[in-house]
Order: sequence, then structure tokens, then C-alpha cells
Amino acid sequence: MLAKHSILVRLLVVVMAGCAVLAAPLPSAANAPDTEPYVKYYVVTARHQSQPESLTEIALRLLGSGERAAEIYQLNTGRVQPDGARLTDPGALRAGWYLVLPWDAVGPGVEYGQLPTTGRPSSRPVPTRSPSARPGGRPAPSPTSTAPRPNGGASPTVRCTATTASSSRSEWAQLRMAPDSAWALTRGNGVKVAVVDTGVDAGAQQLSGRVAVGADVTAGNGRGDTDCLGSGTAMAGIIAADDSVDGSPVGLAPDATIVPVRMVRSSGDARPADAATAIEVAVSTGASVVALGSRVDLADPAVAASLSTALKHDVLVVAGAPVKPTKIPSPRGESAAGALLLAGGVGAGGQLAEKYLDGSVEVVAPGIEVATLGVGGSKVVGKTGTELAVAFVAGEAALIRAAQPDLTAAQVEERIRDTADPVGGQVAEGDTRYGAGMINPTASVAPTLDGQEQTAAQANRRGGALLAVLLGFALVFGAGGFLAVRRRRRRYAG
Repeated sequence: MLAKHSILVRLLVVVMAGCAVLAAPLPSAANAPDTEPYVKYYVVTARHQSQPESLTEIALRLLGSGERAAEIYQLNTGRVQPDGARLTDPGALRAGWYLVLPWDAVGPGVEYGQLPTTGRPSSRPVPTRSPSARPGGRPAPSPTSTAPRPNGGASPTVRCTATTASSSRSEWAQLRMAPDSAWALTRGNGVKVAVVDTGVDAGAQQLSGRVAVGADVTAGNGRGDTDCLGSGTAMAGIIAADDSVDGSPVGLAPDATIVPVRMVRSSGDARPADAATAIEVAVSTGASVVALGSRVDLADPAVAASLSTALKHDVLVVAGAPVKPTKIPSPRGESAAGALLLAGGVGAGGQLAEKYLDGSVEVVAPGIEVATLGVGGSKVVGKTGTELAVAFVAGEAALIRAAQPDLTAAQVEERIRDTADPVGGQVAEGDTRYGAGMINPTASVAPTLDGQEQTAAQANRRGGALLAVLLGFALVFGAGGFLAVRRRRRRYAG
């Protein structure tokens, strides 16, 4: 009898131990190891040997050559610093900034580890401008830097012919995209988006501090951070405008950096040779997303050749869907890591902005009566055109590349297509007018379905184990009851 009781006790102990294990929380993503990369970095000080810190001096001291200041700049441009500002001028540093360094950096002050998390600043980023001329020892402005303005911060004085835009404006596009729903995960920080069009008005307050010098291929050695015609500025506003001006629309990725590459002359003319050069320049700046304006002719052989070259890099090129027969370049060979995504513009009712070539549209985005930035200050205008849809897709790509930097350009393209929403009435089989549908920025940066399926599997395993424990309880108590009844029968029988 004692032996039987001992067995029952041991069974109960095992069952209770199993319950305790099941009650313990399963590992969650929040408790997963930090995946931030380990880097070499340097914390900028107020002064070094009684002199203000500069990229050239830091490069000379830690890398052995002042010419390598450009490498440090490229590693850090556009990233939000602890005080909310960004490195946009190679000649202006602030104490307390973290500078990522090349791997061969050595010397006092060089740290190794995960870059300290700065968090989202409570105050608005302040553009860093150098009020004085850059000394000869400092690096010359590159297309991805913002050099000091001749007039102390405003855009250089450029004679522009009068441009017109619709005064009608609607917030339907921004409401439809709802980018603020994605900002809990990413705002595009650290991603460079090249805008190949008419240049970008860097004087717009909503873009302050986030427009690089860029390049003007029509002039050979000019800069791209001015805009006479407005379409490049409109694209930049959709991609990265912030909320510094009340009532103005906010871009999809307000923490991204815009690299403007002008290939359109002030007269509005655009030569295919300039467009081809502009694509190559955009890729060379290190931009991971390239947005092509509507004046880029994909059917031109020179443009197609430049696109083929661009697609050998891990760059997502977004262009408007063609309206005439066009042979679309595609990545070729093992070295081709890039992707080309063709966008079509639509209105609030689903109407197409243009008559696109059948089957050419891969995704659609707002492109009719879209509120965005105009040239000349903080003006807001309503515009229509396929290039606006291109800008929305490029902004979504910037969010994805910031949230999931390990994805290739092809994977980013696939994610944009897979998370697109069907357009109203897009139910007929074979209807290719809208491609995969309307882009969905929030869905594109949401946790992957694989993670959700894994969570569900864990829940199912826990539920199955719990059921097994309950069955164990039933068997144990059932066996105990059976033995008790059996003992009573024997007692009465005796």
C-alpha cells in the first residue's frame, strides 16, 4: 500500500513540474540578442590640442591621411546624432557626436563595439552649416555633402523662369499612405535616396538639413540642391519632408537624406545622354534607392545601358511605367544585385494618371492632385504626374531599407509588391492595369510573416503540452480513484 502511494506522489510531482515549466514565459523577440553590428567609432570632443575637431584632422590622426576624411563622411552622413542634428557639412562637427570609422582606424579615442543608441531626439534636427569658407586642407564637397551656402544658409541665388502648379491641393494621398503608422518602426534614418530630375530646393524648411549638395550633370560640375522647375522638389517632399511647417504634408521617410541629381535644364529640356550620366552619378553617391523623374526615357539606348550598369549594384531603381514600347533592362549575371521597379500613378478614385503600356505597371501609388512641396520657401502645391507615384514608392523603399538593412534591393522590391493592396475593382482575372496594387508602407515594414507563423507554432506547442499535462492529471487521479474503489471492495468482501 505504501509503495502504491509513493508511486502516486511521484507522478503528481512530475506533473506539477511540467506545469511549472509551461508557466514560464517563452523567449520573445524583445529578449533576443541585439543584432546591431560592432564598429569602430570615435566620440567628437570640443577641442583637440586647443583646436576645433574636423574630419580632416581626425582622419590624419586616426587613419594616417587627411584625404581619408571623405571615407569618414560617407560612413556617417545623414545619420541622426544624439543632439538631433546630422552630419551634412564635412567642415562642421559637434562635441558628443559619434563618428563611425573605417576598420583600420587606430589611436587614442577609437572605440570598438555597438554604436550607442541615441534614440529619437525630442527636439527637431538642426542643420549643421559652416558660416566660414572651408580651409584648403578640408575635403571638397562631394555630391552627398551639404557645403556652406554662399549667402549663409539659403539656397544659392539662381535665376529661374516662372513655374506654375495647380493651386488645388488635397491630403488624400498622405491619408491613404498613412506613413505615421510605420514610424514606430522606422523613419528612414541613414538611407540615401537619389532624386534624378530637376534638382531639389534645399531652401525648403521641410527639407532643412537633409538635402545633400548633389550634382548637376547638365553643367558638368554644378550642384543639384537648387530647383527652378519644381518636379524634383515635389518628389523630394513626398519622400522626406518633415512637419516643421504646420499644415504642410509630411513625406513617407522624413529621416532619409535626399541626394539631388539634376539632369533637366532650366528650359525644361532633357537630353538622354544627361539622363544616362545622372543615373550613374546617383549610384556612385552611395544612394541605396534611386528615384527617376518623368523626363528619363527608359526606351533610350544610353539610358538603358546606364540602368543595366546600375543594376549591378545593390540599388533599387524606381521609375515610371512606360507609355510606349520599351525594352526594360533587368539584372543579369551573378554580380547583378539591383532591381528596377515600375510604378504607375493613380487618383483618389483609382483613375490612372497616364495610359501606361499594357502589363508594364508593377505597383501603383498616388499620382493625381497630390499635395507636396513647391519651389521657393515652404510653399505647398497640388501636382499631378507619374513622378509623384515614383516618389511614394521610393519613400516606402527607404523605410524598408532602414528597417531591414540586410535585405537586398531585389528583396525590397519583392516586399513592396507582396504587401501592396488590391485597387478597388481590381478583381477581374488578368487585369494588369494596377500591377500588384496600391503600395502599403505600414505593411511593408511590419514583422515578417515567418515570425508570426513561428509565434503561432510556439502557441500551438504550448497548447499541446498543456493538453498532455491535463490528460496526465486525469490519468493520475483516475488511477488513484480506481485503486481506492478497489481497496474498498476488497475490504467489504473480506
